[in-house]
Amino acid sequence: MNKTAKEAGEFFAEFKPLVKDVKNAGIIIGAPFTALETAVRETKGTNIKIAAENMNAKESGAYTGEVSPLMLKDLGVEYVILGHSERREYYHENDEIINEKVKSALAHDLKPILCIGEKLEQREAGTTNDVVKTQIVGGLKDVTAEQMANVVPVSYTHLTL
Repeated sequence: MNKTAKEAGEFFAEFKPLVKDVKNAGIIIGAPFTALETAVRETKGTNIKIAAENMNAKESGAYTGEVSPLMLKDLGVEYVILGHSERREYYHENDEIINEKVKSALAHDLKPILCIGEKLEQREAGTTNDVVKTQIVGGLKDVTAEQMANVVPVSYTHLTL
């Protein structure tokens, strides 16, 4: 919940010149819904891609305050961040909900960025691998190998699947 549309415009005016020559890395910036239109407009024709910070899996309906994949596509958004730790904790999004969102994003030609990770207590208890494996398997349930080409790769160096 950072950056108004005006602040996003000011940010991109400063940021674009700093990364215009970057060729060997992808740049994806997540923006809040109210700044997405500005972010997409300001980065058009650049090496910067825009991600929405979340979305509802449904196309439309009585989901007050939510944002649909159709709304994101209409704005020109290419990526969407799903499964963020804050969404998991504060909004009780579980792997089933996140999986529904991942599949919806893919069905609407959005590229999901699947966030995974353990809580401090889980790390201290030595259950990191189990937690992260469960999140990956649950978040990507029924996602085909072909669809995986559009999921932003998740890497965790110490995970043993």
